[in-house]
Amino acid sequence: MLNNTINHNQLQEWTSIVTEQLPLLTKPQATVLALLSFGMVLVKSCALTSVGLTLAVLLGVKENTIRQRLREWCYNQKDKKGLKRSQLHVESCFPFLLRWIISWWNGNQLALAVDATTLKDVFTVLAVSVVYRGCAIPVAWTILEGNQKRAWTEEWLRMLAGLKPGIPEDMTVMVMTDRGLYSPRLFRAICGKGWHPFMRVNARGYFYAEGTGYFRPLPSFAPKPGTYYKGRGIAFKKNKVKCTLLACWEEGMKEQWFILTDLPPEASEACWYGMRAWIEQGFRMTKRGGWQWHRSRMKEPDRASRVWLAISVTTIWLLSAGGEADQSIPESTFLEVTADLMEMKQQRKTTRLRFVRRIHRISVFRRGWIAIFVSLIHHQSLPLSRFIPEPWTRISNRYLNIGKQKAMKC
Repeated sequence: MLNNTINHNQLQEWTSIVTEQLPLLTKPQATVLALLSFGMVLVKSCALTSVGLTLAVLLGVKENTIRQRLREWCYNQKDKKGLKRSQLHVESCFPFLLRWIISWWNGNQLALAVDATTLKDVFTVLAVSVVYRGCAIPVAWTILEGNQKRAWTEEWLRMLAGLKPGIPEDMTVMVMTDRGLYSPRLFRAICGKGWHPFMRVNARGYFYAEGTGYFRPLPSFAPKPGTYYKGRGIAFKKNKVKCTLLACWEEGMKEQWFILTDLPPEASEACWYGMRAWIEQGFRMTKRGGWQWHRSRMKEPDRASRVWLAISVTTIWLLSAGGEADQSIPESTFLEVTADLMEMKQQRKTTRLRFVRRIHRISVFRRGWIAIFVSLIHHQSLPLSRFIPEPWTRISNRYLNIGKQKAMKC
């Protein structure tokens, strides 16, 4: 099928990489996954019809033939034709996806974000993603039918447990959640894996700071803009959790952040929580900003989950290619959005601080897509690179330019 085509070598190269990184897949499964992700880059969409048409024209095969291969790859075994059809079990791929990323990862710090997104009222997707340079790569997900109101704790626990084999023991892992997903059980499960929870909680709770002898309402630890706190203690009067509380109310923020972690106060910064928002950018890339999944007409969660596998694999490719280009950009070229200078009274001194956000002119996702697309046009070897994450200390200075100032205790 691929003989005498202009992209034969490039597609074969990508197929070899997918086969190597996902060894649990059969050869036909890996081949179709590589075809699908290759076509997604060309059309910047995960729509099987568009991808199939593009690949058919490119490879010189019948449109219906390639489209049917893509569709059957998404089917359950009972829906496929033939007696020797195998079913792709997506969940078994999760640790291999994470292992793939880590094998290309430069460093020993990894941040995972946990969050949910929806596709209209059809699906609810629970996702665990690696956050990277303003975007995110899904490495585990559960797709549920829409409009189901119930607790998701069991799904989060199962997915995180499934990812555990993909992470080296010596790697520092931080797991971030928004306040709607906090649970003491999830906090303890993350700690039990040797990872570090970084979980935002609602302001209605209480915290018992070490050395005080009593519980105080969380808002009292950051009562107004420009106040901060970090210290050890016990969170909540019921379902108590021994932890570190990071409280932050930065100028320009509508409300405080209250974050619970097991990290010691001197080794943690509330501003790291800004990385959690990158998963929302990842959802945007999955939908309108990238792979156009919001246009999907699928109704079955299992089939949609296999499309997400292709989205994950292709996003790994794009962000690995785009990260190196982003790393080479001088800091001076970033756009800065700077809030008004504020004053903090600390130890009878007034310290003037700046709240700085660095805005990329072009996202890592788009840089990766451009690099790959140009290589395809010029028939060059595929751009494959390492992931080069920003150190967490640098992220601290990027989001809250407070240098080595100590947090103010209320």
